[in-house]
Amino acid sequence: MAHLIETMAYAGAAPWHGLGNQLSPKQPIEVWQREAGMDWQIQESAVHFKSDAVGHLSAIHSFPEQKVLYRSDTKAPLSVVSQRYHTVQPRDVLEFYRDLTEVSGYELETAGILKGGRKFWALARTGQGTALQDNDRVNGYLLLATSCDGTLATTATPTTVRVVCNNTLAIALDGNTHAIKVPHNTRFDPNTVKKQLGIAVSGWDEFMYRMRHLAERKVQWHEALGYFMSVLCDTSPSDNLPEQLPNERALRKVQELYEGRGRGSQLASARGTAWGLLNAVTEFVDHERRARSTEYRMDSAWFGKGAQIKQRALDQAIQLAA
Repeated sequence: MAHLIETMAYAGAAPWHGLGNQLSPKQPIEVWQREAGMDWQIQESAVHFKSDAVGHLSAIHSFPEQKVLYRSDTKAPLSVVSQRYHTVQPRDVLEFYRDLTEVSGYELETAGILKGGRKFWALARTGQGTALQDNDRVNGYLLLATSCDGTLATTATPTTVRVVCNNTLAIALDGNTHAIKVPHNTRFDPNTVKKQLGIAVSGWDEFMYRMRHLAERKVQWHEALGYFMSVLCDTSPSDNLPEQLPNERALRKVQELYEGRGRGSQLASARGTAWGLLNAVTEFVDHERRARSTEYRMDSAWFGKGAQIKQRALDQAIQLAA
């Protein structure tokens, strides 16, 4: 099976999916661009089509409302979009971090290409970090990702990574994500996004205050079961349950992760707590959830169904601890 991740680079320890070209820390943006496979451009062409043959020749017509996007290096087509579609180049995603890494103390850790170039991203550590009980450390990151096929707006997402297990979780409070989204019918302005992110990143202390509260909230077994059923099966133990629950395999797996098999599940912060419930779900989504490949699981965990499950898990955990 072809890799969903075409190319990727990382600095420091190998990422949990084990893919990519390793770089030494604090490499310049130009090195990241080359090693992450982001040193090409998205080019545009008019859409043409052939009509039925007239005599021995087919008539060729244009369709001016649409355009084809394709890679400058391989000429491979990426998508057909409207003329109003504003592309964001792979280099633009890395350039977004130039002043953040050179002046503001950010450090790029991963960057790469998904789906043959239809989606690309870069992830940088912000320098923020907090330790819960038993030195259960959580670090702050900023994920910038976009697509050129309309499946993802250009999105800057403040994110946390739990060090002991590499679980990722988008920062959100009261059900509201702090992600900044720029749709492709609007031109991407990095400076405007950074100004908006200044407010979002300032929510770190409040978010981690909530996470400490989760680590202090002890959970009874019936609360744990109700939580997992609500997050994964959209039901509760008090409902009239079918003979076989939807997502029953997932339910059993997260229970195992919560009850001691998960990485970091035996730490005081996680053992028998709402924080442990949340991390059982995030570990399942990031590392264990069924997928066609590790690459597909990563795409889902950051941008798709997996990200939605993690958001629901966070909302339910905060509600449980309220």
